[in-house]
Amino acid sequence: MSRPGGATPLYTLYSGLTRLAAPLVLHHVGRKLSDQGVEARRIRERAGRPSLDRPPGELIWFHGASVGESLSVLSVIDRLARRRPDAHFLVTSGTASSAQILARRLPPRALHQFAPLDAPHYIDRFLDHWQPRAGIFVESELWPGMLVRARDRGLRLALLNARLSEKSARGWARHPDTARMVLDCFDILLTQNATIAERLRLMGADAERLSVGANLKAAAAPLPVDEITRDELRRALGDRPVWAASSTHPGEDEIVLDAHARVLERHPDALLLLIPRHPERGDDLQRMIAERGLARTRRSAGERITAATQVYLADTLGETGTWYAACPLILLGGSLLPDIGGHNPFEPAVSGAAVLTGPHVANFSETFGPMIDRGAATEVATPAEIAGKVGDWLASPALLADKRAAARAFARTEASALDQVIDRMIDCLAL
Repeated sequence: MSRPGGATPLYTLYSGLTRLAAPLVLHHVGRKLSDQGVEARRIRERAGRPSLDRPPGELIWFHGASVGESLSVLSVIDRLARRRPDAHFLVTSGTASSAQILARRLPPRALHQFAPLDAPHYIDRFLDHWQPRAGIFVESELWPGMLVRARDRGLRLALLNARLSEKSARGWARHPDTARMVLDCFDILLTQNATIAERLRLMGADAERLSVGANLKAAAAPLPVDEITRDELRRALGDRPVWAASSTHPGEDEIVLDAHARVLERHPDALLLLIPRHPERGDDLQRMIAERGLARTRRSAGERITAATQVYLADTLGETGTWYAACPLILLGGSLLPDIGGHNPFEPAVSGAAVLTGPHVANFSETFGPMIDRGAATEVATPAEIAGKVGDWLASPALLADKRAAARAFARTEASALDQVIDRMIDCLAL
């Protein structure tokens, strides 16, 4: 395939500024990672300094921003590993939470490093050490320096599960030459849907390299489940009705707790599983629950559910799959207030839970629209609306079973397209 021409003036300016700003940015990023418990040798990975040796043989590189993007490629790595038993896989990301979760979930022959910051000397150091055969970037990871320098070394590159908001597309469109140069780094661009494909085309993506693929997050394996903890929770609950609010953000918890107060009027023995997106908010949430006069049990404190417990505060990391496996009804947070954009609905759906969502799901609009149309998710906005749906579904086992089945069927249908995406990507990247 043809390669782009020379660097644009904007890209040249960007490269110079990132080189100059790199030490300051590295200090800021490193301090944040250190506060989150990341050790110093791993923080240096953000400057392109590896903490692991390169494994022998062919190395295929996957890059995603955070937890969701990184985990979504595990199903792709699993399929590639079966076809390429001689290859190793490198996954890079930028957050402490992604590193912690991937450390527990990476398959054999795969390893994780923090991605280098998008500064020329950091990227060169990274590429010199790892020497990947190909690079597969996930969703919206369009780092100009990383892409151009990888391309200039002859790496074949793919943009997989491409997702680009309308706002981001408008921003890139103001610099069409640079947008075209960045997109031309990719040998193949596989989008989540036709809307995103059209946005990338208008940005300058080569139509011959661009096509609609499948949503990787639909094909991901269910989140890991601790069966002992799940069974303990089920025994503690007995026949009590239970629902969960997952991945909640500040400002959403108040809405959820107000909704639960209404649910208790109809189902006095109901229990709410409150799963904050950031477990470090546990102390604030504990105070908030107490202020509403609700009896709570806190997971991080090792407390056990009793008959009096009305809210179970699940303020731990990496146990969401266990809660999904034990709970038939999930309100997915990040959607009740603007500017968050929603979270991955496939995780509760593939676990067999009925799905409620707020109206603000810009990050997953291509998914929630069809889900709602097919009855696989239901939109709510206010405490009264949440309590109404939760109350109705808990009161009707048949209705709840239908909603759970619809969510699971939607996830299964979306996942079936993944193998075709893998075949095309392998062919295009000569893997």
